[in-house]
Amino acid sequence: MRSGERTAGEVLEESLAAIEARNASLNAFVVVDRAGARAAAAAVDAVVRDGRDPGPLAGVPFGVKDLYDLAGTPTARGSLLYKDALPAASDALDVARMRAAGAVPVGKTAVPEFGSVCFTASPGWGVTRNPWDPTVTPGGSSGGSAAAVAAGMVPMATGGDGGGSIRIPAAWTGLVGLKPSFGRIPYPDNAASQTDTKGVLVATVADAARHLDVTCGPSARDRTSLPLPGIRYEDVLDTLDVSGLRIGWSPDLGYAAVEPEVSALAEEAARALVGAVGARWTRLEVQLTDPVRVWMGAGSLDLYQQLERGMWPDRAGDLHAVNRYNLTHSDLMTPAQVARAWMRRRRLEAEVAALHDEVDVVLTPTTAVPPFAAEGPIPEVIAGQSVFPAMAVPFTMVANLCWNPAVSVPAGLTAAGLPVGLQIQGPRHADEVVLRLARVLEQARPWPPLPAV
Repeated sequence: MRSGERTAGEVLEESLAAIEARNASLNAFVVVDRAGARAAAAAVDAVVRDGRDPGPLAGVPFGVKDLYDLAGTPTARGSLLYKDALPAASDALDVARMRAAGAVPVGKTAVPEFGSVCFTASPGWGVTRNPWDPTVTPGGSSGGSAAAVAAGMVPMATGGDGGGSIRIPAAWTGLVGLKPSFGRIPYPDNAASQTDTKGVLVATVADAARHLDVTCGPSARDRTSLPLPGIRYEDVLDTLDVSGLRIGWSPDLGYAAVEPEVSALAEEAARALVGAVGARWTRLEVQLTDPVRVWMGAGSLDLYQQLERGMWPDRAGDLHAVNRYNLTHSDLMTPAQVARAWMRRRRLEAEVAALHDEVDVVLTPTTAVPPFAAEGPIPEVIAGQSVFPAMAVPFTMVANLCWNPAVSVPAGLTAAGLPVGLQIQGPRHADEVVLRLARVLEQARPWPPLPAV
């Protein structure tokens, strides 16, 4: 872009052609704004012709998860309640920062209703499918974004991660998915539980670092936003000294049932990472307050923030059964129950802080199962044990509840050829550490190429 060898317009047309060819079978995009994207690409090309700096994401086409605003397009949230929503007047803050850095928004990517489950299907927009195997899910709730990137439609798509919604689809589509420290990317509209973090689905660690460099930094609109980190994440990917890190591995964090093939692939990747760093292998013995129960309690009231007056219970019939259940359950909660849920979260935060006193970095599988059927349901039998459906993805929510940075990187392919991930969780605010370790593994053990690239 900077040299003029390629133009933003040319790259965009390649992206639009890929969407035209592949989206009908995968349902990754629910809105494609061709006119808006072409205008944005033309603006980037004009900047280059004028000899001005086009920005660090100049001409990069990207998708926007349909829980968040993209100016000129509706935000439907995967819900029939917003099927006829008016176009957003402005961009979400992270989208605005990407656009200011020269990136070209192409449209909105599919989500399950209100991002509530770990596979992407909704009554109004149908089922989103995995480019590795269209019979299985790309995960959720950033499933449309993951499918779009893994299928080569765009090189980057935004996500949000309130319990694993970036890392889960990254694991199941062979991508890199970083959940930064809470507050690293400002999010003025965050839910009351303060578990959700903005991020991106990409194919390489360097892309994740560049996105974080563009989107991080404080905002007066978000009182929880962190100051600038004092480093460029992309600069430290190959230079940060991690040789003295204490790295621990846990296949289950003391509570999870995990499919043996998933556990074996993740452990193999973990051992390769520890060996490449030159650290000592430590198998952790962990006992934590049940993070699944804590997460469900902490977010019990969040769904109300996505509803306008008169939607609940008046239009209960238009809601997915999971969200009807969650809202009904929330209606019945007493102040004492809400207080006890927050007390359990505080206890978990103390336990995770103590764990990071013992080791700097915790490695686990990203999920307990490989990708399951695209239409669902979520597995309730894992490794021969009957479990609650949320236990299919039991590892990711810890970092959301405790505000730690965590990244999922490809760990390998199952015998059926489906991707699974390794999760790298670091101390709070140490985003550069998890990115550096992800980069070490990427160099030491390059992951398989994407199915459509």
